[in-house]
Amino acid sequence: MVKRTETIARADGLPDTIAFGAGCFWCSEAAFTRLYGVNSVTSGYAGGAKKNPTYDQVCSGTTGHAEVVKVDYDPEIISLEDLLSVFFTIHDPTTYNRQGADVGTQYRSIVLYTNVEQKNLIKKYIAKLTHQKLWPMPIVTELVSLADFYPAEADHYRYYDTNKDSRYCQVVINPKLSKLKAVYPYLLK
Repeated sequence: MVKRTETIARADGLPDTIAFGAGCFWCSEAAFTRLYGVNSVTSGYAGGAKKNPTYDQVCSGTTGHAEVVKVDYDPEIISLEDLLSVFFTIHDPTTYNRQGADVGTQYRSIVLYTNVEQKNLIKKYIAKLTHQKLWPMPIVTELVSLADFYPAEADHYRYYDTNKDSRYCQVVINPKLSKLKAVYPYLLK
């Protein structure tokens, strides 16, 4: 079991929010919804300029948005460092604007923080990973403030849970969930 080194708790005791882009949001949603302390996961779009984008517009690569999941979590139950560990385990943070066969700015590696404490911890965490040289290439994960978040269309919610037998879920999502179970069983519901 990995020791939790830092937990950021809100002074008001309320849940905290962060958004992660790790390629297709179907994969990220499937992973983060399985974690203790995660209250909700919403697939959507963030990091770009277009107001109220659609999936097709984001996929065109012209909106500047990435496919992300907004994660509302209880920092008293799961630490930001644990969430970051999962994020960096379920995708390749060294590929620029792509994850596997998914190519385009909408699939970039990005973390969208909601407060300065998160930003500082994320910077330290990325520096730690960089120092450990876990990947042969440098980490290209963007780190930006979460300004606007636009929920995805309803047919994207719980995609994995409602389409487990689809080829995409079998070939792309299942290996990520298997890795999550192998590396972080103590974080899973």
